[in-house]
Amino acid sequence: MGSFFDGRQPGPFGAGEGDSGRMGGPDGRPPSGLLDLPSSSFADVLASHAPGLLPGRAPGHGTGTSDPVPGQAIRDLPHATTIVAAVCDHGVVLAGDRRATAGSMIAKRDVEKVFRSDEYSAIGYAGTGSVGIEFVRLFQVELEHYEKMEGRSLSLEGKANRLAWMIRGNLAAAMQGLIVVPLFVGYDENIGRGRIFSYDVAGGPYEEQRFHSIGSGSVFARGSLKKLYVDDMPVRDAVLACVQALYDAADDDSATGGPDLTRRIFPVIAAVTADGFHKLTETESEEVAEQVVRERMTAPDGPSAPLRPAS
Repeated sequence: MGSFFDGRQPGPFGAGEGDSGRMGGPDGRPPSGLLDLPSSSFADVLASHAPGLLPGRAPGHGTGTSDPVPGQAIRDLPHATTIVAAVCDHGVVLAGDRRATAGSMIAKRDVEKVFRSDEYSAIGYAGTGSVGIEFVRLFQVELEHYEKMEGRSLSLEGKANRLAWMIRGNLAAAMQGLIVVPLFVGYDENIGRGRIFSYDVAGGPYEEQRFHSIGSGSVFARGSLKKLYVDDMPVRDAVLACVQALYDAADDDSATGGPDLTRRIFPVIAAVTADGFHKLTETESEEVAEQVVRERMTAPDGPSAPLRPAS
């Protein structure tokens, strides 16, 4: 796949004929260092020079010196859980709870699982926390590196495909239990709307329509969004629907954490629109979470969907 990114083969991300889109130095040649390398993929560069630094790989990976991680040690690693996403009017909303679990124990109560990947996209993850954070950081660098090498950013589908390639490279570690499953969202500037991409441990990606959820509480969150989602809903309504879905997931899934009013811990929420990536502040997230909790005091099962459409 790397050849599609560096211009050796034609593809949806190739530059014009005779022009790779790379930025040259004063003499017209690429600057020295990493930019001398033929690939515009930072992950390819890392795999060639320091494969042990890739997510899910031990320093001795590929040399026969690394030992498999014992199963109990993997089970004791903190695992992130539920992430939800919903397409809204001219954009998409991504939100995640804050709990990480290690077996039956709560390992951490204030984990962040939703991140900016670039100006017009965001990523959340479920699975092994340490590996997930490595994936997010590598993906952020991957997109920035490509833009510097080619002088332009990838299309949204190109970003989704690149993330799929990275996830596929973690398959061996996933088979040992170091599983990471991301949820990738973004604003597609070419068509002017938000899009959602999900993955399995072997890569993917799969484009999801309207809304989606991953993680241990995803079944309950997705059921909640089925009830609450409306096409072309404003960003504010999509944010509220996602927080309601996370609350429903926490209500039925012990690994998903609901809003914690006593510790002031609230979901991480981001919106990606034509104006770019925007992460809600702690105050904004608190306001939405408190609204949901307040309403649940009188209606514990949440808002009801109408049985018949309005006439």
